[in-house]
Amino acid sequence: MNDGQCQSDCRWPGLPAPYDAALREAVQYIEERYRPWGIVASGTVVRGAPDRTSDLDLCVIHGQPWRQRVQKFFSGVPAEIFVNPPASVRQYFQQEHAGGKPITAHMLATGWVVVARHEVVHTLRREAAEWLEKPVEYPPFRAIMGRYLAAALYEDARDVAEKDPATAGMLMHEAVMAMVRHWFLQRGHFIPRNKELIRRAAELDARVGAALAAFFTAPLESRWELLREIADCTIGADGFFEWETQPQEVRDAPER
Repeated sequence: MNDGQCQSDCRWPGLPAPYDAALREAVQYIEERYRPWGIVASGTVVRGAPDRTSDLDLCVIHGQPWRQRVQKFFSGVPAEIFVNPPASVRQYFQQEHAGGKPITAHMLATGWVVVARHEVVHTLRREAAEWLEKPVEYPPFRAIMGRYLAAALYEDARDVAEKDPATAGMLMHEAVMAMVRHWFLQRGHFIPRNKELIRRAAELDARVGAALAAFFTAPLESRWELLREIADCTIGADGFFEWETQPQEVRDAPER
């Protein structure tokens, strides 16, 4: 099924039976509760690679000046419903692109149009594809702050390693995630979803991917060497490093 309104006898090619039934039920629920201009189904289920706990992601475009998010089971399948007017969708495009994770754009550009009663549905999908083609934004100040924050987490983990191993383990995890997110952005790539992050890292650099996989499966005492390797590959620092910001004008600064 492609662009257009879903009829009662529609079926999406390749969609497993449980998800097919769930999508039908979800569309009926949306139709009864909202007055949708469009419904776009997305996620791993639609892309043909669902996991055991995969859910349905449904973008609902409507003409009302409010947004809502709903999590609900349909035929036993979990579904996330994102209800937005076009203006909110466009805000997400801009904000998420600036943050390096264009989730909304990806959902609309790669999803299936289930219902389209208004041309804005197709317009938003075209805009979503255009946003995915835009270069990643990671200006120098954000880059240095990303590197600094990752290094600071690493240093904090080392500070408490002996007296509080549990906190050290938590900080090590946060440090690695900050390092690899910085690494993706620094190389001009969007930040992948967490469950795809290690695979995508391995595709870009086998050494980084292998170190990440080993880190997250190793016992706590074995992670320090791996953490140092990840830090070396991603931020080029193993704790405190020297840096400075550019002078910034402060307007209306009080005189002393």
